[in-house]
Amino acid sequence: MDYGAIYPELILILFAAALPALHWLFKSSRALASISLVGIAASIGTVVYYMVNGYPDVIGNVNTPLLGFDALAAVFSLVFLSVAFYVVLASAMYIEGENHLAEYYSLILLATAGMMLVASAYDLITIFVGLELASMSTYALVAFRKRDKRGAEAAVKYVIIGAFSSALALYGISILYGLAGTSNLEGINAALAVQGTELATLLAIALVIAGFGFKVAIAPFHMWAPDVYEGAPSTVSALLASSSKKMGLVLMFKIFLVGMIALKADWDVVVGILAILTMTVGNILALSQTNIKRMLAYSSIAQAGYILMALPLATVVSDYAITGGIFHIITHAFMKGGAFIVVAALAYVAIGESISDYKGLGKRSPFLAFSMTIFLFALAGIPPLSGFMSKVVLISASIQAAETTQWMLWLGVALVLNSALSLYYYVRVIKNMYVEKGDSVERIKLPVSMAAAVAICLIATIGLGIFFDPVLELSSEAAKVLFPTLMG
Repeated sequence: MDYGAIYPELILILFAAALPALHWLFKSSRALASISLVGIAASIGTVVYYMVNGYPDVIGNVNTPLLGFDALAAVFSLVFLSVAFYVVLASAMYIEGENHLAEYYSLILLATAGMMLVASAYDLITIFVGLELASMSTYALVAFRKRDKRGAEAAVKYVIIGAFSSALALYGISILYGLAGTSNLEGINAALAVQGTELATLLAIALVIAGFGFKVAIAPFHMWAPDVYEGAPSTVSALLASSSKKMGLVLMFKIFLVGMIALKADWDVVVGILAILTMTVGNILALSQTNIKRMLAYSSIAQAGYILMALPLATVVSDYAITGGIFHIITHAFMKGGAFIVVAALAYVAIGESISDYKGLGKRSPFLAFSMTIFLFALAGIPPLSGFMSKVVLISASIQAAETTQWMLWLGVALVLNSALSLYYYVRVIKNMYVEKGDSVERIKLPVSMAAAVAICLIATIGLGIFFDPVLELSSEAAKVLFPTLMG
């Protein structure tokens, strides 16, 4: 059997296993970060090789595969690996002097491998294994600073809610298996198409939405996210917002569009309502926040709502809606991750997490203030930045879908209104940085590794807004994987 489909994940797992041993040779956080970056770069190289030279065979039976590395898996793997790269780069100085350095980097690599496994999976059991590998690793990362009371509290909440959501999802999976007699996604869809809608089927859909809704932090399953993002180290918050949540979204794409597309009439309106509710609740609650990490957490919830609207739209305009969803996932990985890395950089130089602590930042650190401004404007959807272009695709998909199903126009309207609403709390941060005067005017000296991590996100956020065609084509190719009849 050809195991090429899991080579990118295996590289990360091998480096993760080697790091604790290498810690005895290299006590430095910077050395361990460098080794981790080599592992991530090797995995990226493998993914790019497959994209250029052709994808490997699936693992398992051709008709009922377990894993397969295709265009969808490749695009999401590059997103997860890119996030891991800049998070590790920023962490080299951010966690210097902490205990358990090797374990920290190992957990990042294992979490990334789990997320990539989910993106490659064709089977519910394989999806669940990847999901739990990523979840267990992120639970530990949130609790990395054991003496930090906020971190300990956040980790306990995260573990309890994560376990509860996993139980709900697993119960839903077990019902689907009982109904279809298989855990393969395409096999489940084929069986459900024949059987039609039953009470057990509706229960399975509800459990899957609730279970994975917790993972994605869609309303009303979102309340854990602000506490966890606030209590976790800021670099870990970047990983959660930019990677972990994207894993949950690709998981929902696969389950609903491959495993339950035959029942689209039973879930499209429900998911559409949840998408509007999520973006609205996230933005409204963000308005009153005074802590920058909690504000970004609620903003992240709203962004999940924007991406989630691609699911009901896909039932009408198929791959075009998912292209918009994937493109927004890619842009969000850099603009939201970059914002959290700026917060981490400022925390490193002893600037607090309150929005008022950012007063006068424009004079103290022009680079960080400019970068944060770009990230926030991109999140709001200001042209010509990346967030604007990805929202344009989603809005145009909504307009196109409304020609067939009129209510879907409200998804686009909700996105526009919520983007306008979000501008208020983003501008408040920018006002503090450039208009308000701070208590200190001393210039901030930023470590090179942290500046490089912010620069990567900044270049991607600007570049994806101007030179978006190649990435949009990749997103389209990835989206078509979910709709086999459109391939070729």
